[in-house]
Amino acid sequence: MIIKSLELKNYRNYDELSMNFASGTNLLYGDNAQGKTNILEAVYVCSTTKSHRGSKDKEIIRFGADESHIKMMVRRDGIPYRIDMHLKKNKAKGVAVNGVPIKKASELFGIVNVIFFSPEDLNIIKNGPAERRRFVDLELCQLNKLYVYNLVQYNKTVIQRNKLFKDMDYNASLKGTLPMWDEQLLKYGTELIIMRSEFIKELNPLIAGIHAGLSGGKETLSIAYEPNVTAENFREQLAKNQFQEIKQRQTLTGPHRDDLNFIVNGTDIRRFGSQGQQRTAALSLKLAEIELVKKIVKDYPVLLLDDVLSELDSKRQEHLLSEITHIQTLITCTGLDEFVNSKFRMDKIFKIVEGTVESED
Repeated sequence: MIIKSLELKNYRNYDELSMNFASGTNLLYGDNAQGKTNILEAVYVCSTTKSHRGSKDKEIIRFGADESHIKMMVRRDGIPYRIDMHLKKNKAKGVAVNGVPIKKASELFGIVNVIFFSPEDLNIIKNGPAERRRFVDLELCQLNKLYVYNLVQYNKTVIQRNKLFKDMDYNASLKGTLPMWDEQLLKYGTELIIMRSEFIKELNPLIAGIHAGLSGGKETLSIAYEPNVTAENFREQLAKNQFQEIKQRQTLTGPHRDDLNFIVNGTDIRRFGSQGQQRTAALSLKLAEIELVKKIVKDYPVLLLDDVLSELDSKRQEHLLSEITHIQTLITCTGLDEFVNSKFRMDKIFKIVEGTVESED
Protein backbone atom coordinates (compact mmCIF):
# COMPACT_ATOMS: atom_id res chain seq x y z
CA MET A 1 0.00 0.00 0.00
CA ILE A 2 1.23 3.47 -0.90
CA ILE A 3 -0.01 6.93 0.01
CA LYS A 4 0.33 8.90 -3.22
CA SER A 5 -0.68 12.39 -2.12
CA LEU A 6 -2.19 14.51 0.65
CA GLU A 7 -4.17 17.74 0.45
CA LEU A 8 -5.17 19.83 3.47
CA LYS A 9 -7.40 22.84 3.90
CA ASN A 10 -7.75 24.74 7.20
CA TYR A 11 -5.97 21.93 9.06
CA ARG A 12 -4.18 23.12 12.23
CA ASN A 13 -1.54 25.65 11.05
CA TYR A 14 -2.09 24.93 7.33
CA ASP A 15 -4.31 27.19 5.26
CA GLU A 16 -3.85 25.01 2.16
CA LEU A 17 -1.35 22.26 1.44
CA SER A 18 -0.70 19.79 -1.37
CA MET A 19 2.01 17.09 -1.21
CA ASN A 20 2.98 14.17 -3.46
CA PHE A 21 4.88 11.39 -1.71
CA ALA A 22 7.53 8.95 -2.94
CA SER A 23 6.83 5.24 -2.47
CA GLY A 24 9.98 4.93 -0.34
CA THR A 25 11.35 7.36 2.27
CA ASN A 26 9.87 10.84 2.61
CA LEU A 27 11.75 13.20 4.90
CA LEU A 28 10.04 16.24 6.42
CA TYR A 29 12.49 18.55 8.19
CA GLY A 30 12.35 21.95 9.83
CA ASP A 31 12.57 23.69 13.19
CA ASN A 32 10.24 22.80 16.05
CA ALA A 33 6.62 24.07 15.97
CA GLN A 34 6.53 24.48 12.19
CA GLY A 35 3.83 21.88 11.49
CA LYS A 36 5.75 18.68 10.67
CA THR A 37 3.78 16.48 13.08
CA ASN A 38 0.51 17.97 11.83
CA ILE A 39 1.13 16.40 8.41
CA LEU A 40 1.69 12.95 9.94
CA GLU A 41 -1.39 13.44 12.12
CA ALA A 42 -3.49 14.30 9.05
CA VAL A 43 -2.40 11.05 7.36
CA TYR A 44 -3.29 9.12 10.52
CA VAL A 45 -6.68 10.84 10.88
CA CYS A 46 -7.53 10.17 7.24
CA SER A 47 -6.56 6.50 7.66
CA THR A 48 -8.29 5.79 10.99
CA THR A 49 -10.72 8.75 11.58
CA LYS A 50 -8.92 9.43 14.89
CA SER A 51 -5.97 11.59 15.94
CA HIS A 52 -2.99 9.81 17.50
CA ARG A 53 -2.92 12.72 19.95
CA GLY A 54 -6.50 12.03 21.03
CA SER A 55 -7.52 15.49 19.78
CA LYS A 56 -11.15 16.35 19.07
CA ASP A 57 -12.16 17.49 15.59
CA LYS A 58 -12.76 21.08 16.69
CA GLU A 59 -9.18 21.25 18.03
CA ILE A 60 -7.78 20.19 14.64
CA ILE A 61 -9.63 22.82 12.59
CA ARG A 62 -7.50 25.89 11.83
CA PHE A 63 -8.17 28.83 14.18
CA GLY A 64 -10.86 31.08 12.72
CA ALA A 65 -12.25 28.44 10.31
CA ASP A 66 -15.48 26.44 10.70
CA GLU A 67 -14.36 23.22 9.05
CA SER A 68 -11.30 21.42 7.75
CA HIS A 69 -10.80 19.13 4.76
CA ILE A 70 -8.33 16.28 4.21
CA LYS A 71 -7.99 14.51 0.87
CA MET A 72 -5.66 11.52 0.53
CA MET A 73 -4.94 9.42 -2.53
CA VAL A 74 -3.95 5.81 -1.80
CA ARG A 75 -3.01 2.83 -3.96
CA ARG A 76 -3.47 -0.68 -2.59
CA ASP A 77 -3.10 -3.92 -4.54
CA GLY A 78 -2.99 -1.82 -7.72
CA ILE A 79 -6.38 -0.20 -6.95
CA PRO A 80 -6.57 3.60 -6.43
CA TYR A 81 -8.62 5.03 -3.55
CA ARG A 82 -9.53 8.60 -2.75
CA ILE A 83 -10.38 9.33 0.88
CA ASP A 84 -12.09 12.66 1.64
CA MET A 85 -12.67 13.78 5.20
CA HIS A 86 -14.54 16.89 6.38
CA LEU A 87 -13.98 17.84 10.01
CA LYS A 88 -16.63 20.11 11.54
CA LYS A 89 -16.69 21.99 14.83
CA ASN A 90 -20.08 20.95 16.14
CA LYS A 91 -21.05 18.02 13.91
CA ALA A 92 -19.82 14.52 13.22
CA LYS A 93 -17.07 14.31 10.60
CA GLY A 94 -18.02 13.43 7.05
CA VAL A 95 -16.03 10.73 5.27
CA ALA A 96 -16.21 9.55 1.66
CA VAL A 97 -14.27 6.84 -0.20
CA ASN A 98 -14.04 7.32 -3.98
CA GLY A 99 -16.81 9.91 -3.69
CA VAL A 100 -19.21 7.58 -1.81
CA PRO A 101 -20.08 8.72 1.75
CA ILE A 102 -19.54 6.19 4.52
CA LYS A 103 -21.46 6.08 7.79
CA LYS A 104 -19.11 4.12 10.02
CA ALA A 105 -15.37 4.41 10.61
CA SER A 106 -15.11 0.65 10.17
CA GLU A 107 -15.94 1.11 6.47
CA LEU A 108 -12.45 2.60 6.06
CA PHE A 109 -11.11 -0.74 7.26
CA GLY A 110 -8.72 -2.44 4.88
CA ILE A 111 -7.81 0.54 2.70
CA VAL A 112 -4.64 1.75 4.40
CA ASN A 113 -2.76 0.59 7.49
CA VAL A 114 -0.53 3.08 9.25
CA ILE A 115 1.79 2.79 12.23
CA PHE A 116 2.61 5.97 14.15
CA PHE A 117 5.88 6.04 16.07
CA SER A 118 6.54 9.08 18.26
CA PRO A 119 8.98 9.79 21.13
CA GLU A 120 6.09 9.16 23.57
CA ASP A 121 5.93 5.55 22.32
CA LEU A 122 9.42 4.98 23.72
CA ASN A 123 7.90 5.44 27.18
CA ILE A 124 5.11 2.88 26.71
CA ILE A 125 6.81 0.45 29.09
CA LYS A 126 7.52 2.84 31.95
CA ASN A 127 4.16 4.62 31.66
CA GLY A 128 0.91 3.30 33.10
CA PRO A 129 -1.37 0.45 31.92
CA ALA A 130 -3.65 2.86 30.00
CA GLU A 131 -0.84 3.56 27.51
CA ARG A 132 -0.27 -0.16 26.92
CA ARG A 133 -4.00 -0.83 26.47
CA ARG A 134 -4.14 2.06 24.00
CA PHE A 135 -1.35 0.47 21.96
CA VAL A 136 -3.29 -2.81 21.72
CA ASP A 137 -6.55 -1.03 20.88
CA LEU A 138 -5.05 1.19 18.17
CA GLU A 139 -3.43 -1.75 16.43
CA LEU A 140 -6.32 -4.19 16.69
CA CYS A 141 -8.78 -1.53 15.49
CA GLN A 142 -6.84 -1.43 12.21
CA LEU A 143 -6.61 -5.20 11.89
CA ASN A 144 -9.97 -6.52 13.03
CA LYS A 145 -13.40 -5.04 12.22
CA LEU A 146 -15.05 -7.13 14.94
CA TYR A 147 -12.64 -5.73 17.51
CA VAL A 148 -13.71 -2.17 16.64
CA TYR A 149 -17.38 -3.08 17.11
CA ASN A 150 -16.83 -4.92 20.40
CA LEU A 151 -14.60 -2.17 21.81
CA VAL A 152 -17.13 0.57 21.02
CA GLN A 153 -20.00 -1.44 22.53
CA TYR A 154 -17.96 -2.40 25.59
CA ASN A 155 -16.94 1.21 26.30
CA LYS A 156 -20.54 2.37 25.93
CA THR A 157 -21.62 -0.34 28.38
CA VAL A 158 -19.00 0.71 30.97
CA ILE A 159 -20.19 4.33 30.73
CA GLN A 160 -23.87 3.35 31.09
CA ARG A 161 -23.11 0.96 33.94
CA ASN A 162 -21.14 3.63 35.83
CA LYS A 163 -24.01 6.09 35.33
CA LEU A 164 -26.42 3.50 36.69
CA PHE A 165 -24.35 3.10 39.87
CA LYS A 166 -24.58 6.87 40.48
CA ASP A 167 -28.32 7.01 39.65
CA MET A 168 -28.96 4.19 42.13
CA ASP A 169 -28.12 6.65 44.93
CA TYR A 170 -31.40 8.44 44.14
CA ASN A 171 -33.47 5.51 42.89
CA ALA A 172 -32.60 2.15 44.45
CA SER A 173 -35.12 0.30 42.24
CA LEU A 174 -32.79 0.88 39.26
CA LYS A 175 -30.66 -1.96 40.60
CA GLY A 176 -33.11 -4.26 38.83
CA THR A 177 -31.62 -3.16 35.47
CA LEU A 178 -28.05 -4.05 36.51
CA PRO A 179 -28.21 -7.70 35.28
CA MET A 180 -28.98 -6.43 31.76
CA TRP A 181 -25.84 -4.25 31.74
CA ASP A 182 -23.84 -7.11 33.27
CA GLU A 183 -24.77 -9.33 30.32
CA GLN A 184 -23.68 -6.62 27.86
CA LEU A 185 -20.40 -6.20 29.70
CA LEU A 186 -19.77 -9.96 29.65
CA LYS A 187 -20.73 -10.32 25.99
CA TYR A 188 -18.45 -7.62 24.57
CA GLY A 189 -15.73 -7.86 27.22
CA THR A 190 -15.20 -11.59 26.67
CA GLU A 191 -14.65 -10.97 22.95
CA LEU A 192 -12.05 -8.30 23.71
CA ILE A 193 -10.17 -10.60 26.10
CA ILE A 194 -10.03 -13.42 23.53
CA MET A 195 -8.89 -11.13 20.70
CA ARG A 196 -6.25 -9.38 22.82
CA SER A 197 -4.87 -12.73 23.93
CA GLU A 198 -4.58 -13.91 20.30
CA PHE A 199 -2.93 -10.63 19.30
CA ILE A 200 -0.20 -11.02 21.94
CA LYS A 201 0.34 -14.66 20.95
CA GLU A 202 0.96 -13.60 17.35
CA LEU A 203 3.18 -10.69 18.36
CA ASN A 204 5.48 -12.66 20.68
CA PRO A 205 7.55 -14.69 18.18
CA LEU A 206 8.06 -11.57 16.05
CA ILE A 207 9.20 -9.35 18.91
CA ALA A 208 11.50 -12.08 20.30
CA GLY A 209 13.45 -12.33 17.02
CA ILE A 210 13.67 -8.56 16.52
CA HIS A 211 14.81 -7.90 20.09
CA ALA A 212 17.46 -10.60 19.92
CA GLY A 213 18.91 -8.79 16.89
CA LEU A 214 18.72 -5.38 18.56
CA SER A 215 20.45 -6.57 21.74
CA GLY A 216 23.10 -8.59 19.92
CA GLY A 217 21.65 -11.84 21.24
CA LYS A 218 22.16 -10.80 24.87
CA GLU A 219 18.50 -10.43 25.75
CA THR A 220 15.29 -12.39 25.23
CA LEU A 221 12.07 -10.37 25.29
CA SER A 222 8.53 -11.65 25.67
CA ILE A 223 5.20 -9.95 26.29
CA ALA A 224 2.71 -11.37 28.78
CA TYR A 225 -0.95 -10.43 28.55
CA GLU A 226 -2.26 -9.62 32.04
CA PRO A 227 -6.06 -9.62 31.83
CA ASN A 228 -7.99 -8.14 34.74
CA VAL A 229 -10.22 -11.21 34.41
CA THR A 230 -10.06 -14.24 32.14
CA ALA A 231 -12.84 -15.08 29.70
CA GLU A 232 -13.62 -18.11 31.86
CA ASN A 233 -13.95 -16.38 35.23
CA PHE A 234 -15.37 -13.01 34.09
CA ARG A 235 -18.94 -13.78 35.21
CA GLU A 236 -17.81 -15.12 38.58
CA GLN A 237 -15.57 -12.09 39.29
CA LEU A 238 -18.29 -9.66 38.24
CA ALA A 239 -20.72 -11.20 40.75
CA LYS A 240 -18.02 -11.26 43.42
CA ASN A 241 -17.17 -7.56 42.95
CA GLN A 242 -20.74 -6.27 42.69
CA PHE A 243 -20.93 -4.92 46.25
CA GLN A 244 -17.62 -3.07 45.85
CA GLU A 245 -18.63 -1.68 42.45
CA ILE A 246 -21.90 -0.32 43.83
CA LYS A 247 -20.05 1.16 46.79
CA GLN A 248 -17.42 2.87 44.59
CA ARG A 249 -19.97 3.67 41.84
CA GLN A 250 -17.76 2.38 39.04
CA THR A 251 -17.04 -0.75 37.00
CA LEU A 252 -13.98 -2.41 38.54
CA THR A 253 -14.07 -5.68 36.60
CA GLY A 254 -13.24 -6.20 32.93
CA PRO A 255 -10.72 -5.69 30.12
CA HIS A 256 -10.69 -1.88 30.57
CA ARG A 257 -8.30 -2.69 33.44
CA ASP A 258 -5.97 -5.04 31.50
CA ASP A 259 -2.20 -4.62 31.25
CA LEU A 260 0.82 -5.97 29.37
CA ASN A 261 4.04 -7.16 31.02
CA PHE A 262 7.40 -6.90 29.22
CA ILE A 263 9.86 -9.54 30.39
CA VAL A 264 13.58 -9.40 29.51
CA ASN A 265 15.66 -12.39 30.63
CA GLY A 266 12.98 -13.22 33.21
CA THR A 267 12.75 -9.69 34.67
CA ASP A 268 9.71 -7.40 34.61
CA ILE A 269 11.28 -4.33 32.96
CA ARG A 270 8.25 -2.13 33.74
CA ARG A 271 9.53 -2.05 37.32
CA PHE A 272 13.12 -3.18 37.21
CA GLY A 273 14.39 -2.33 33.71
CA SER A 274 16.85 0.45 32.90
CA GLN A 275 15.74 3.25 30.59
CA GLY A 276 17.92 1.75 27.86
CA GLN A 277 16.23 -1.65 28.23
CA GLN A 278 12.77 -0.08 28.19
CA ARG A 279 13.51 1.95 25.05
CA THR A 280 15.04 -0.99 23.21
CA ALA A 281 11.96 -3.08 24.06
CA ALA A 282 9.67 -0.25 22.87
CA LEU A 283 11.59 -0.08 19.58
CA SER A 284 11.31 -3.87 19.20
CA LEU A 285 7.57 -3.57 19.83
CA LYS A 286 7.10 -1.06 16.99
CA LEU A 287 9.18 -3.09 14.55
CA ALA A 288 7.23 -6.23 15.49
CA GLU A 289 4.01 -4.30 14.91
CA ILE A 290 5.12 -3.64 11.30
CA GLU A 291 5.82 -7.34 10.71
CA LEU A 292 2.52 -8.40 12.28
CA VAL A 293 0.55 -6.10 9.98
CA LYS A 294 2.47 -7.58 7.02
CA LYS A 295 1.64 -11.10 8.21
CA ILE A 296 -2.08 -10.41 8.66
CA VAL A 297 -2.92 -8.09 5.73
CA LYS A 298 -0.24 -9.46 3.34
CA ASP A 299 1.18 -5.97 2.76
CA TYR A 300 3.45 -3.60 4.67
CA PRO A 301 1.86 -0.65 6.48
CA VAL A 302 2.89 2.97 6.00
CA LEU A 303 5.21 4.06 8.82
CA LEU A 304 4.84 7.55 10.32
CA LEU A 305 8.04 8.28 12.24
CA ASP A 306 7.71 11.48 14.27
CA ASP A 307 11.08 12.84 15.45
CA VAL A 308 11.99 9.51 17.04
CA LEU A 309 15.62 9.36 15.82
CA SER A 310 16.66 12.26 18.05
CA GLU A 311 15.61 10.14 21.05
CA LEU A 312 17.68 7.08 20.07
CA ASP A 313 21.41 6.45 20.31
CA SER A 314 23.39 5.83 17.11
CA LYS A 315 23.17 2.02 17.36
CA ARG A 316 19.38 2.02 17.68
CA GLN A 317 19.09 4.68 14.97
CA GLU A 318 21.03 2.50 12.54
CA HIS A 319 18.97 -0.58 13.40
CA LEU A 320 15.67 1.25 12.94
CA LEU A 321 16.73 2.78 9.61
CA SER A 322 17.97 -0.56 8.30
CA GLU A 323 14.60 -2.17 9.11
CA ILE A 324 12.42 0.34 7.24
CA THR A 325 14.15 0.61 3.85
CA HIS A 326 11.52 -1.60 2.17
CA ILE A 327 8.35 0.26 3.27
CA GLN A 328 6.87 3.69 2.61
CA THR A 329 7.92 5.95 5.47
CA LEU A 330 7.17 9.56 6.40
CA ILE A 331 9.87 10.81 8.77
CA THR A 332 10.00 14.14 10.59
CA CYS A 333 13.21 15.59 12.03
CA THR A 334 14.82 18.95 12.77
CA GLY A 335 17.91 18.36 10.58
CA LEU A 336 19.36 16.07 7.96
CA ASP A 337 22.71 15.28 9.62
CA GLU A 338 21.85 11.85 11.04
CA PHE A 339 20.55 10.69 7.65
CA VAL A 340 23.54 12.03 5.71
CA ASN A 341 25.98 10.48 8.19
CA SER A 342 24.29 7.06 7.97
CA LYS A 343 24.12 7.28 4.15
CA PHE A 344 20.39 6.56 4.45
CA ARG A 345 18.52 6.73 1.15
CA MET A 346 16.07 9.63 1.03
CA ASP A 347 13.64 9.45 -1.89
CA LYS A 348 11.95 12.78 -1.27
CA ILE A 349 12.79 15.70 1.01
CA PHE A 350 10.39 18.40 2.18
CA LYS A 351 11.32 21.54 4.12
CA ILE A 352 8.59 22.73 6.50
CA VAL A 353 8.53 26.41 7.50
CA GLU A 354 5.59 27.96 9.38
CA GLY A 355 2.85 26.02 7.64
CA THR A 356 4.42 26.02 4.18
CA VAL A 357 6.12 23.07 2.46
CA GLU A 358 8.91 23.16 -0.11
CA SER A 359 9.89 20.00 -1.98
CA GLU A 360 13.68 19.64 -2.37
CA ASP A 361 13.83 16.61 -4.67
